[in-house]
Amino acid sequence: MAINLNHVRNIGICAHIDAGKTTVTERILFYTGKIHRMGEVHEGTATMDSLVEEQERGITIQSAATTCPWDHLGVEYKINLIDTPGHVDFTIEVERSLRVLDGAVAVFDGKEGVEAQSETVWRQADRYGVPRLCLINKMDKLGADFDYSYSSILTRLGANGIPIQFPLGWGNEFKGIVDLMTMRALFWSQEDDGQEIKETDIPAEWAEKALEWRHKMVEKIADLDDALTEKYLTDPNSLTVPEMKAALRQGVIDLRAFPVLCGSALKYVGVQTVLGAVIDYLPCPTERPNVEGVEPRDPSVKLSRPHTEDAPFSALVFKVVADVAGTLTYLRVYSGKLTKGSRVLNPGNDRKENVSRLYEMHSQHRNALDETGAGQIVAVVGLKDSFTGDTLCDPDHPIVLERMTFPEPVISMSIEPDTADDKKKLGEALTTIRREDPSFRSNYNEETGETIISGMGELHLEIIKNKLVRDMKIGVSVGKPRVAYRETITGAAERVRGLFKKQSGGRGQYGDAVVNVRPMTKEEAIAEELVMKNGVVFEDKVSGGVIPREFIPSIEYGVRQAAASGILGGFPVINVKVELVYGSYHDVDSSQIAFEQAGALAFREACTEAGLALLEPIMKLVVTTPDEFFGSVSGDIASRRGQITDSEVRGVVRLVTAEVPLSELFGYTTSLRSMSQGRASSSMEPLTYRIMPERLKDEVLAKQ
Repeated sequence: MAINLNHVRNIGICAHIDAGKTTVTERILFYTGKIHRMGEVHEGTATMDSLVEEQERGITIQSAATTCPWDHLGVEYKINLIDTPGHVDFTIEVERSLRVLDGAVAVFDGKEGVEAQSETVWRQADRYGVPRLCLINKMDKLGADFDYSYSSILTRLGANGIPIQFPLGWGNEFKGIVDLMTMRALFWSQEDDGQEIKETDIPAEWAEKALEWRHKMVEKIADLDDALTEKYLTDPNSLTVPEMKAALRQGVIDLRAFPVLCGSALKYVGVQTVLGAVIDYLPCPTERPNVEGVEPRDPSVKLSRPHTEDAPFSALVFKVVADVAGTLTYLRVYSGKLTKGSRVLNPGNDRKENVSRLYEMHSQHRNALDETGAGQIVAVVGLKDSFTGDTLCDPDHPIVLERMTFPEPVISMSIEPDTADDKKKLGEALTTIRREDPSFRSNYNEETGETIISGMGELHLEIIKNKLVRDMKIGVSVGKPRVAYRETITGAAERVRGLFKKQSGGRGQYGDAVVNVRPMTKEEAIAEELVMKNGVVFEDKVSGGVIPREFIPSIEYGVRQAAASGILGGFPVINVKVELVYGSYHDVDSSQIAFEQAGALAFREACTEAGLALLEPIMKLVVTTPDEFFGSVSGDIASRRGQITDSEVRGVVRLVTAEVPLSELFGYTTSLRSMSQGRASSSMEPLTYRIMPERLKDEVLAKQ
């Protein structure tokens, strides 16, 4: 059955940890009739938190997708909804969800306003050009302050937030909200779980304040449209509600405006009006720009696909989940149709895939479909060689859509299987987890016989360990977390030779490569239009045929292998530009392997001559602490080699932003709790890599 795409919304709920995303989602599912009893995060019964870990910790770990209907002004709409995690260790879940969404609801805590992870999520949404609504949630919380939270959206995010609602009181006094478009007061009752909305005139004591906020809204909306500006200047009261809604909708789609709503999901206030705003202001699939891609065989040829079912099929894989019934692959269909039993092409690896089953998802539950089309988010079973970020398309009309970028892991630890049987199962389990989670890495160290797993933070690795033990029933012991150090060069070296020569009777081996090396950052590489892969730029500057063309890729391979295995302490070498400038070959003895070895030798020699340094990951640490503990917190940060970059007083608490080496932050949450009597909290995210002090470098290398 063809679906009218104007009646479809693909949205995500995203925010800082503990802002109430999952509770908002839970209420949406209840009011749209998808569930008949609301679960609660604090009771571990939330529908979208289906993992045992999520229920125990009261946090969201993996994004969950669902589809729900909503009747808006007598028209049935279909909302594809994704609930994303707030914890920075699972930022990859937010990243991949935003890549396939048409709009998002950013949820803020009514007391805290914009927090550290809210900024990260907002930047991710900016990167993918996702239109947003803002919901200031938890207005019933003690200390909630709408004015403060609203101004933090303007100042900290630099966003053009336009208030379309205003709360009637906050904290214990919070009663309901004012719709600034219609200037009516809306009230909800806890007796019927907020299902009925009572509409009245605005209470007299709030009339003046409501007019003040309406004036602010009208002025900001008039600014979005030239015709409305003119009308507003002539008569500020002449703007009609349909005119303002149309201008605001266009402003949202163009990313020039972000409507601000308020409520309390826990107390059932304001959720239906959020759904109304999703329909009124967030775009349907056809209002988004055509999806861009390239021709697989010639990436310089740009292609695009319109969001219609008549166009050739194209979709993006944004999530892979290992399931009892087989691997579930989540897709966002951008164009064309997809039917059960059809064959599609993965142009990235040139393999054809069978779509054996097709599902519409509701968290862990599924609804079988025969076909789906443009603008839909579905899950399929049957794909064997398609991973997160891959494109699927019509075999006769190939296209590669833009891939997602995944952050590099910053922390690793060793993991040992308990028995021979566990060892066999561990390899398969790690492969499964890598397919599901692109920010997770694992590799086997031949020399030490250890399996090393790497991820985005301590919590990330702990969850993976629990998944292996609890869900996959594999006995493992883990080592202490270790920092993902990197190596780099501090200077340049020119014309350094790597000569590989072996003669052992019969045919020998001969490879000779001369290279220059110099430091180069990712930004410099982009500015010079050079391709940096895994932190290394390789440029072939050989002329005159001194090395046959077929051996150049072997030299590059040798250089990259040497960079990956490190020189100082076995850590990957990054931020290096390598120029191949000269060399020689032997008619009989030269081979691919000989030139690989020559490239590796030249690279190691050149980097050693240029001077090597150890880089350590630096984290951005944000601590929220009562003012009385500021001295202890700042002293502790200094003792961890940290630098405070910003300190801001917000009411009775202080927000401290610092840059601290990751190696100094293990167990930080526990020590922060003890020094603040459990009243301070922190969040951290990877920031950059910096050169490590010499004496500490020697300590790290001595342990290797």
